Amino acid sequence: MDDNAPETKDFTTADDPLALFRRWLTEAAAAEPIDPEAMVVATVDADGLPNARMILLKGADEGGFVFYTNCESAKGLELAASPKAALLFYWKSLGRQIRIRGAIEPATEAEADAYFATRHPMSRIGAWASSQSRPLASRAALKEAVKRYAAQFADGEVPRPAYWRGYRLRPVEIEFWQSGEFRLHDRIVFRRASPSGAWTKTRLCP
Repeated sequence: MDDNAPETKDFTTADDPLALFRRWLTEAAAAEPIDPEAMVVATVDADGLPNARMILLKGADEGGFVFYTNCESAKGLELAASPKAALLFYWKSLGRQIRIRGAIEPATEAEADAYFATRHPMSRIGAWASSQSRPLASRAALKEAVKRYAAQFADGEVPRPAYWRGYRLRPVEIEFWQSGEFRLHDRIVFRRASPSGAWTKTRLCP
């Protein structure tokens, strides 16, 4: 562990998992050089086979954890068929991990529009150019699609494609893990029966 890591001994006494999440994310932002908000999003396909990939968290509040993607991508299709997911954050510099599970619901169109408008113009064009998760003939074909859409939107704002949407995970389980010497880690898990229910906390063996 880094001698300069934030104080961690008191995290197991926390009663509000969302407040603790925000605290750890803030501390990760100060310690991680690149993308402290990066997380694994795990879904399942039609055969129940798990699928996991890295994506960026774009919001976290009492309503849940928000991310955006192409709803016609593999993850979008899997979430439509089975609207449940798991998230995983891991910050190596702090020796910390957070696991989250819950139901998925769509973010509003207004939320998706507002976030899309904050993206770099070329990232917005990329959302139009990429048929995410589907076969691509070549890198040159992707570059040509980018060029075509860049020309199409050269005279104005780049609108959000209808297939580019937001998702909110409404957590029913949040587990916090802090590495310890000799693998004697600290773990606590918060659970609730429904996304609007009260949290209960349990300390877990390493």
